[in-house]
Amino acid sequence: MDRIDLGALDSFAAIARHGNFRRAAVERGVSPSTLSQTLRDLEARLGVRLLNRTTRSVALTEAGAALLTTLQPALSQIAAAVDDARSAQAQPSGTLRINAPEPAIELVLAPMVAEFLALHPAVRLEIVGETAFVDIVAKGFDAGVRWGESLAQDMVAVPLSAPQRYVVVAAPALIERVGAPAHPSDLLTRPCLRVRFPSGAEPGWEFERGGETLKVAVQGPIVSSSSALLLRAALDGAGFYVTFDAVAEPLLASGRLVSVLEDWSERFPGPYLYYPSRRHPPSALRAFVDFVQDRRRREGW
Repeated sequence: MDRIDLGALDSFAAIARHGNFRRAAVERGVSPSTLSQTLRDLEARLGVRLLNRTTRSVALTEAGAALLTTLQPALSQIAAAVDDARSAQAQPSGTLRINAPEPAIELVLAPMVAEFLALHPAVRLEIVGETAFVDIVAKGFDAGVRWGESLAQDMVAVPLSAPQRYVVVAAPALIERVGAPAHPSDLLTRPCLRVRFPSGAEPGWEFERGGETLKVAVQGPIVSSSSALLLRAALDGAGFYVTFDAVAEPLLASGRLVSVLEDWSERFPGPYLYYPSRRHPPSALRAFVDFVQDRRRREGW
């Protein structure tokens, strides 16, 4: 039999793994049309169809499934051998692309990046702020950052920070004018500053105390996707605002804001770094995961 290119076999395995030419092409770093031609050439040389494909779906044929079953262990062994060879590299290198929402960038990633890059000067970080959940594989990211409720089951997730907490805050002048709420439901009769995500969603404010949970659909004079605008409006006395305690802390300490409903503000797990479940991540990603885990041990969270 003619010698078959290993890259063509690896491309076939990637298409089968993703069930999608576009996603497999992103992983392989080629265009979908190039990947499709590679598969056609492979099938022609083998003399057998490996995949049934339509404009909507990709499925293994019986011959393709049999080949993949035998092929996957061999490809894993080859990848392990290559990874072992690369591990001799003195420094992780390359570009590490991370997709994360702005609050996670500001509160969690920003304090890390200078220390990480000082340890790994051959790595280049590219961090894209995006609130909407994205398919990091399809978009060409190495990793993403989201809170636990948004994580897919097939991703590896690494905690990025200590537990966090939301607090409801307001300017002292507003408290004096309308009074402090004694219960979350009291916010229904007070002006509140609401966030609207790019998706159009306007989430209610969630509260928890002693196992009891509440969600309050607050109303108020301002709705915005800008946290900076909403925080400034809260400082100016336009309404009550919910934000991370780390954001509010210096303003509470200075007396510019007052925290209310403290007993309804319990801690929750911080954001996670997540990435596709694969045995050999890029060296830059592997170095960042190790860095985060070391930071976690040092800081005790």
